[in-house]
Amino acid sequence: MTQGTFTAPPQILFFDGLLFDFDGTIVDSTDAIVKHWHKLGKELGVDPKVILATSHGRRSIDTIKLYDPSRANWEYVNHVEGLIPKEFGQDAVEIPGARNLLKTLEDAGAPWAVVTSGTRALIAGWLEVLKLSQPKFLVVAEDVEVGKPDPQCYLLGRSRLGLGEGASILVFEDAPSGIKAGKAAGFKVVGLATTHSIEQLKEAGADWIVEDLRSIVLKEVNGQVKIEIRNTLQE
Repeated sequence: MTQGTFTAPPQILFFDGLLFDFDGTIVDSTDAIVKHWHKLGKELGVDPKVILATSHGRRSIDTIKLYDPSRANWEYVNHVEGLIPKEFGQDAVEIPGARNLLKTLEDAGAPWAVVTSGTRALIAGWLEVLKLSQPKFLVVAEDVEVGKPDPQCYLLGRSRLGLGEGASILVFEDAPSGIKAGKAAGFKVVGLATTHSIEQLKEAGADWIVEDLRSIVLKEVNGQVKIEIRNTLQE
C-alpha cells in the first residue's frame, strides 16, 4: 500500500463557491466528542466504543436513532450537542490553517459556507469558544431530512450561496461520508487527513488530499474564487 508524501507542486484552481465541513475540517474536537459519547453511551446503555466506530461525520440524530429512537428528536439532540462546547470546550482546537483561511475568505468577500452534520447549537458553541470567523451561510443537521453521505446538505449549501446547478463548487471534508456526499453532489472535494487514513479518503473519492488547511491559500476573488492548493498527496 503506497501512502505517498504531501509534496505535490502547487496548483491554481478557480471555483464559484467553497463549502466546508466543520468538525475535523475547521475544528478538531475529537477528544470532546469522545467524552460526549462516553457520557451519552452510559445514558443510552450502549458501549461508547460501538457508537464511536460509526458516529464521525454522521448526524447525532441518526446515531441515536439506532440505539434509542425515543430520544431521536431535535429538542434532545440540540440540548446534548449544545452542552459539548460548554462542558468540554478545553478539549477542542482549530485545525491548522483554518483560522487564517476563514478570515482571509471573509475579508475578501469570498462565497463560502459551512455544511455540517452538527446541530446549530453545537456549531454556535464552538465558534464562540474558539473565536473563529462566523459563516454568513450555514447548513446544519436539522436543515436536511437525510444526512451525509446523502448529497442533500451540500446541494443546499450551494443554494445558500445563491449559486445554481452550473456552479463550480469545492468541498473541504475529513470524513469519508462527507467526501461521498460532496462527490454525489457533483462537486470537487479536498480531503483532509486529520481524522481518517489516506486510504479511506482515497476510497471515498477525494480529488485532492492534504494534511490540513495550511495547504489552501486564497489568491484572489474576482468573479470566481482563485485559490492555490499546496502540498497535496503525491504518490
